[in-house]
Amino acid sequence: MSEDRDVEPDEELEELLGFLRDARGFDFTGYKRSSLGRRIRMRMADLGITSYTDYRDRLESTSEEFGTLFNTILINVTSMFRDADAWTFLEREVLPELLARSDTEDEIRVWSAGCSSGEEAYSLAIMFAEALGLEEALSRVKVYGTDVDEEALRVARAGLYPGKALEPLTPELRDRYFEPDGTQHSFRPDLRRRVIFGRHDITRDAPISRLDLLVCRNTLMYFNVEAQTRIVDRFHFALREGGFLFLGKAEMLLNDGDRFDIVSMRQRIFSRRAGESDPPFQPGPLQLRTGMGAEVRTAARNRLLRDLILDSTLAPAVTVDGYGRVVHVNSSARGQFGLSYNDVGRPFQDLEISYRPVELRSLIEQAAYERRTLRVNGAEWRVGDDTQYFDITVHPLTGSDGLPAATNITFSDVTVATQLRTEVKRVREDLETAYEELQSTNEELETTNEELQSSIEELETTNEELQSTNEELETTNEELQSGNEELQTMNEEMRARTEELDEARSFLEAVVVSIAAGVVVLDAAMRVRCWNRGAVDLWGLRTDETLGQNFFLLDCGLPVGRLRAVVQECVERGKRTGPVSIEAVNRIGRDITCAVVCTPFDGHAGGAVLLMEEESASAGAG
Repeated sequence: MSEDRDVEPDEELEELLGFLRDARGFDFTGYKRSSLGRRIRMRMADLGITSYTDYRDRLESTSEEFGTLFNTILINVTSMFRDADAWTFLEREVLPELLARSDTEDEIRVWSAGCSSGEEAYSLAIMFAEALGLEEALSRVKVYGTDVDEEALRVARAGLYPGKALEPLTPELRDRYFEPDGTQHSFRPDLRRRVIFGRHDITRDAPISRLDLLVCRNTLMYFNVEAQTRIVDRFHFALREGGFLFLGKAEMLLNDGDRFDIVSMRQRIFSRRAGESDPPFQPGPLQLRTGMGAEVRTAARNRLLRDLILDSTLAPAVTVDGYGRVVHVNSSARGQFGLSYNDVGRPFQDLEISYRPVELRSLIEQAAYERRTLRVNGAEWRVGDDTQYFDITVHPLTGSDGLPAATNITFSDVTVATQLRTEVKRVREDLETAYEELQSTNEELETTNEELQSSIEELETTNEELQSTNEELETTNEELQSGNEELQTMNEEMRARTEELDEARSFLEAVVVSIAAGVVVLDAAMRVRCWNRGAVDLWGLRTDETLGQNFFLLDCGLPVGRLRAVVQECVERGKRTGPVSIEAVNRIGRDITCAVVCTPFDGHAGGAVLLMEEESASAGAG
């Protein structure tokens, strides 16, 4: 992990990043400024905008531009079993150890962080299904795929991929785990239910916990050193003791030897050392509880839920049962969050309230698992220009048998208190700044000691700079790969259109050639555009001698001057003229009577088509 060095702060860029965070909730402030600035400037160049300030005005006036910008920044380069050597090592060396230390009934939890369009999460499901057998994998393995890009997550949830995306798979694996669906292939539905996708920001949201394997490949390299440190803290907390961390080929844990052991530096696989880890995060997304115990009967559960709902708070409240479905929304919640009676019975994860203002599905599972009430303070809710703050309480409801029955979520409006806390925090920060200035004299005295450490720091800096260069190269490579895929798609479309045009042209040429009569096509300037084989047989002039020539200047046995009035009339009236009989001499010098019909050339203003055919031979010369 390395820091984004030698990049001077750009105040306009920082203001733009703050605007994106406040307006749409996308916090890019932890991203490396070099690659981030490059991607934003690329989008600005497409629009012909030169300053960040002008581009912010564009975002404020055009809401659709946010989506285009996020797609430009969030490079979604992934594939099935990407970097085959690393996956082979994971399957042959790491997976057997992971399975050997777990009981046959233990759940195996796997997280694909930054899963993009889902290929990596499905690769993990396939790998475990091959190792355990399909039936055991369906009962034991649960794969979580998360990303900040909602558009990519929609692709992942659909589980539909074109044949080209499945090329890394052997034919046997493709046929075993994917089913044809029109022009695409869909991931098999029974194993698909063991793969859960959700939006998650690894820099801000709480991690999925109790993991056996965490895969985050070629994602850390986009963040600066401070953000990388926060992310690794979350990853350490998320993994069980001995759990494995699988990073990308441009990412390393250089400064975490006390928390992670190296399994394979070449393949970037590490294992979590034993030791406690305090939660380095505010509560955030995990996943929904999959259900109550099978022994709770439906009728008894409904009666129990009605009794529990009667005791709920008058503040906005939503109740979710053990199966993840909404069973109650009180009137305050309906008014505050735009919910309705029709939302009762729907999956909670389908409602906007499940992830905004905070990710609640993970808190529901955590509260049910730990059987304790969880609280989130000061969650921000934006509606237009208005901002409210809520303290959210997630309270598990337990039935008479002691088993979790449902979860009640209440929202307490603390907007005024939060604003006061913000003001107090600002005053405190001002006081701390003044205190820091007073400490500057003492820091100057410590400068001598810091200079003695400079040699060690210079060596560390050199190592970090090399790592930064490697990450930049990998970032550039992914950008080039993304651009190459777009060009290949365009090239395939152009090739298809060219084949269609060639086929149409060949068809028209075949039609014209097959006509026995002479066919001549003239453009608006009376130049020859087509001279078919019938015309060659009549007058003896080859096609290459006539194309582009003025028809009325051609020297052949046909007195073309006598046709000028016929052609002019046809062009001006836009109607067919003729047939006109004209005495002529064919290519072998024989006198003939030629019938000429002139038709307007539709679609080409001013053009005409002449159809010439011999009527009979002349009796003699003159």
